[in-house]
Amino acid sequence: MENKKIPELLAPAGSFEKAKTAFLYGADAVYCGTGSLSLRSRAEVNDDDLAKTIQYAHSIGKKVYAAINIYAWDSYYEEIKEQAQMLNDLKVDAIIASDGGVMEILKQYAPDVDIHVSTQANTVSYHSANFWYKNGATRVILGRELNKEQIKEIMTHKEPKLEVEMFVHGAICFGYSGRCFLSDFLASRSANLGDCAQSCRWAYNVYVEEHNKPGNLMPVEHDEKGTYIFSSKDLCLIKEIPEIVEMGIDSLKIEGRLKTEYYLASVVNAYRNAIDDYMKNPSTYDYTKYLTELEKTKTRGLTTFYFNDRNNKDFQEYDGKQYNPNYEFGGKVLQYDEKYSLIEIRNKLTVGDTMEVLIPGQIETRSFTIENLWDSETKQEIETVNPGKAGQTVLMKLPTKVEEGWILRRRK
Repeated sequence: MENKKIPELLAPAGSFEKAKTAFLYGADAVYCGTGSLSLRSRAEVNDDDLAKTIQYAHSIGKKVYAAINIYAWDSYYEEIKEQAQMLNDLKVDAIIASDGGVMEILKQYAPDVDIHVSTQANTVSYHSANFWYKNGATRVILGRELNKEQIKEIMTHKEPKLEVEMFVHGAICFGYSGRCFLSDFLASRSANLGDCAQSCRWAYNVYVEEHNKPGNLMPVEHDEKGTYIFSSKDLCLIKEIPEIVEMGIDSLKIEGRLKTEYYLASVVNAYRNAIDDYMKNPSTYDYTKYLTELEKTKTRGLTTFYFNDRNNKDFQEYDGKQYNPNYEFGGKVLQYDEKYSLIEIRNKLTVGDTMEVLIPGQIETRSFTIENLWDSETKQEIETVNPGKAGQTVLMKLPTKVEEGWILRRRK
């Protein structure tokens, strides 16, 4: 595999702290929002955090891509110009955009920054990919509706210098490449302006009109709660990593700017190890151990969507969200000490709980049982601790030497 290109692993960063976690667990780059101008406006990174993220990333040889990927009304363009100039000055590595008008502004106000064409632009052919390249883009992010044969076709016929990015893990949008009006229609929150209410995840009751009896509606119900007819499973292409690497894809993208640091650490670490292990020895690649790790963090069922089969229908989550009942975010290491490690807790912890240490660069976790807990201020022994406030901490003895930022998982 000496001549084979190692794809970039690209992770979401809903905050500066999440960006640090993603980098710690193996991401080569992160993407983040820009205030009200990205499609996750509720996961916005303010200007100071964005500057810190870019500075930190560059100090460790990593990259940051910022999103201005809304479909902008004319009233947004003055803000877009200001944001573009700021990002140019901050030397962000690329700006993700989907609107042709926005891209024209970026060329003028952020001339030193690469343009990545968002999945929102629905790039599903090499004709479209090459159009964007001729109009200034350095990378296109493919629509998630493509299967592997279509992706191979694009890779074969695209402009040689054009980079290609694709999603490998995370939520799949009900709308076509994310372009959906359902949220705006039902909740007056436009998905295309970054304020999606995720209406496709709601429970719905469906009724059919009885034959020859106009107005007589018969309910069609999955259970007493209704049916989640629009909610999809989460994309997971961990098994397909060998095929994706062989295609020559430049960047593998994980969805989830609203997800926790625990989710980031688990998913990024799994894909980092999968990519690296395959590059070292393709013949021994075994996806099962990575999938086992991903199963511990899933919020819904997992699917390969259309990647292997355009006729695949196994991607709807009719029961709604299926939170994993066995594991949860335990905490994050703030400071290591042989006896009194300082832990920021994220869920209730009790003496006797079984925990796992997520080790960066290693797929195997380290399990241990909490034998003692101490109050972080008084060092008095306690039996249990609850996350009563943001930043709640506790002292704990860990089974192995750890570093700041490592994540602890709690087995329920």
